[in-house]
Amino acid sequence: MGNYWINNNLGFIMKNYLVLLGGIVVVLAPLTSRADSYTYTRLVERMTNLQELAKLPPPGEKTSLASSYDRLSTYDAETDKYIAWSANGDGNGYIRKEGDTIVLMDVQGPGCIWRTWSATASTGHVKIYLDGATTPTVDLPFKGYFDGQTAPFNRPNLVYIPSAAAHGFDNYTPIPYQKSCKIVAEKGWGSYYQFTYTQFPEGTVVPTFSMNLPPEDSAALDEADKILGQCGQNPSPAQPGSQTESKPVTVDGGKAATVLDLKGAGAITALKVKLDLPKDPEAARILLRQLTISITWDGDTVPAVWSPLGDFFGYVGGADTFQSLPAGLLDDGTFYSYWYMPFGQKAHVVVGNDGTAPVAMTWEISHAPLDQPIAKLARFHAKWHRDMFLPQRHDRSIDWTLLNTQGTGRYVGTHLHGWNPRGDWWGEGDDKFFVDGEKFPSSFGTGSEDYFGYAWSSAGHFSRPYHNQILNEDNAGHFDDNRWHIPDSVPFQTSFEADIEKYFSNERPTLYAANVFWYLSAGGTDPYWPVPVTDRIGYWIRPEIYRVDGVIEGESLQPNPKPEQPFINSQGMQDYGVNQWSNDHQFTWYANQVGQVINLELPVQKAGKYQLIAHYGKARDYGIVQVNFNGVDVGQPIDLYSAQTLVSDQVDLGVVTVTGERPIFKVTVTGKNDASQGYKFGLDYLKLLPVK
Repeated sequence: MGNYWINNNLGFIMKNYLVLLGGIVVVLAPLTSRADSYTYTRLVERMTNLQELAKLPPPGEKTSLASSYDRLSTYDAETDKYIAWSANGDGNGYIRKEGDTIVLMDVQGPGCIWRTWSATASTGHVKIYLDGATTPTVDLPFKGYFDGQTAPFNRPNLVYIPSAAAHGFDNYTPIPYQKSCKIVAEKGWGSYYQFTYTQFPEGTVVPTFSMNLPPEDSAALDEADKILGQCGQNPSPAQPGSQTESKPVTVDGGKAATVLDLKGAGAITALKVKLDLPKDPEAARILLRQLTISITWDGDTVPAVWSPLGDFFGYVGGADTFQSLPAGLLDDGTFYSYWYMPFGQKAHVVVGNDGTAPVAMTWEISHAPLDQPIAKLARFHAKWHRDMFLPQRHDRSIDWTLLNTQGTGRYVGTHLHGWNPRGDWWGEGDDKFFVDGEKFPSSFGTGSEDYFGYAWSSAGHFSRPYHNQILNEDNAGHFDDNRWHIPDSVPFQTSFEADIEKYFSNERPTLYAANVFWYLSAGGTDPYWPVPVTDRIGYWIRPEIYRVDGVIEGESLQPNPKPEQPFINSQGMQDYGVNQWSNDHQFTWYANQVGQVINLELPVQKAGKYQLIAHYGKARDYGIVQVNFNGVDVGQPIDLYSAQTLVSDQVDLGVVTVTGERPIFKVTVTGKNDASQGYKFGLDYLKLLPVK
C-alpha cells in the first residue's frame, strides 16, 4: 500500500531521497516508473500478435490520426456546436505552414506511426523529423514511401502502391520515436494523407526509428511480412496446453445448437466453420444472415458476441473468397476467425438458425489456458446492427454510428455491408473516433474508401491483411468492406464512439449494416442486442430506375485516351430531379481550364447518317464547350452554367456521318460564363437516330 501510494503520488521525489528513521539514514532506491519499454522487434510483433489486443490498455496510451481532413469542420466549445461538420475538401488540410513547407503532423512524447496512407502520393518530398533532430530521419518523395524501392519500405505485404482494384497507397512499416515526431511536406508532394499513430504513456521507452535498421530489426520486419503473406493461417504460435475440438452440428430451422461449452479460465484462439453455401449469391446471402453466432463469457446473461454468421467473419455472401489476418473465407469454403478471446470461468458458443430448413456444418474450435491473470484482460465483443445510436444532434446528422460503448478496452475492427442500388459512390464520408468523451474526434479521416485502405471510389475487389473489399456490384448494389485495427488498435479508458459519415439517406435508398469488433473490460457497457431476422434480410429492394430508351448513357462512355487529370466519374444525379436523368447518372468531367479536351468513344459502328441528340448536365461550376463528331464541329458552343444543378433540354446537334469505325465525340472547353465557378462538363446521354 505504501509503495503504491509513493509511486503514484510522489513522482516528483528526488531520485535519492534521504529518510531519517530513528537516527538512521536510509537511502531509498530510485523510484522507478512502471511504464513499458519497447524494442523495435517488440513493436513489429504487435503487427501480427492478436493476443496483445486483449490486454487492457494502460492509462495514457492513445491512438490518433493525423490527416488532411477539411479544417472547416470544427467544434465550438462556447456554443457547443459542430460547424461545417460535413465539409468535404479532405485533400487540402494540414496543421500549419512553415515557409515553403506545410506541417502534416507534430506530436510530442513516445509513440509510433503504424500506418502511412495517401490517395495521390507524388514526387514532392515528405520529411519525418524524430526526437528534435534538425535533419530528417526519412526524406523521400512521398511516392517513395510506397513504391517498394527504398529499404526498409520494401516489403510487399507491408507496403504497396495502387492497383487496378485498390487505388490507394499504404505503408504499414512502424516508425517509432522517443520524444517527438514532426512531418513536413514540400511542394508537389501530392494531396490526401493519413498517419495513424499511437502515443504511449509518459516514461515509456521507445527506440528512435532509423532507415538503416540493424539486422535483428530487419529480420523482425521480414518475419511480419512473411506472416502477413500467409493470411488464412493462424498468426499466433501454438500455446502450451492448446486443444482443438471438431464437432459436426446440425441446427434445425427456428432453433439454436450449442457448439462448445468450456469450463474454467482459458481463451478461444481459433474458430472455424464449414458449410455448403448455395451457389446463387442471393440465396447464400440470405442463409448467412439467417444463421447467427452467439458467444457468452463467464455466465453473463447477454452475449458479448452476437452476429449473423457471415458478417462475423467479414463476409455477407456472394463475394469473393478472401484471406485477411484475423478473419476470412478459404477457397475450400472454410470460414475462419483468429481473434483471441479470453474468459475467466466459462465460454458458451451457440449457433442459431432463423430459417426454416435444417443446416449442417462442421465447427473446429481451438482453445488454450491463459498465460496471465484474467484481471489483466478484456473480453472480446462483436456485434451487428443497423442504424443503432445515431447522433441525435442536427449539427452531427451526417455521422452514422458504428459503435458506442463505455468501459475500458480497444477498438479492433469494422465490417461494413451496404446496399446502394441507385449507384454513385456510396462512401464519401469521413471516419471519426471519439475517445473518452472527446468533443472533437482524435481520429478524423478523409473518406470511407480511405478508411478501408484504398481511394477514389474503386469498385474493384481486393484483399490485404488489414483491409479488403470483397464485394462491390459496380457501386450499384451490395458492397462489403473490412478494416482491421491490429497494430493500430484504438484504446480507451472510459468510453468510445466510432462514426462514419453517411452522405446518402436511407430513403434513397443507401443502407448500412455494421459488424464491429472490440475488447471491453468485464462489466463494461455493451448496448447492442440481437436483431430479429426480419431486419437482417429482405431490406435490399432494388427500386425502379428511370431510363430513356435507345440512348447511349453518358456514364457508360470511356475516354480514349483516358485523362490522368482532371479526373472523370459516373455521377449519381438522383438528388437533382426525379425521372429527369436517364439511369439516374451522368458522365462528369472535372475540367478546370480553357483548352482542355476529352475524346469519348461511342459504341456505334453501323455506317450511315444519324441525327445526333445530346442531353447535357448544367450546374454552377460548368463551362462553355464546343463538341465535335469525328473531326467535324457540330452545333454551336454551349454554355452549361446554371445556378441550380439540372438537366438540359434535348439539344439537336444536326446530322452526322458514321463510317463504320467507332466514332469519337470530342469535347473542348472554350470558356465559362462570368457567373460560373468552373469549367466542368456533364453528359446525361447521346441519341443517334438513323436518317433515311
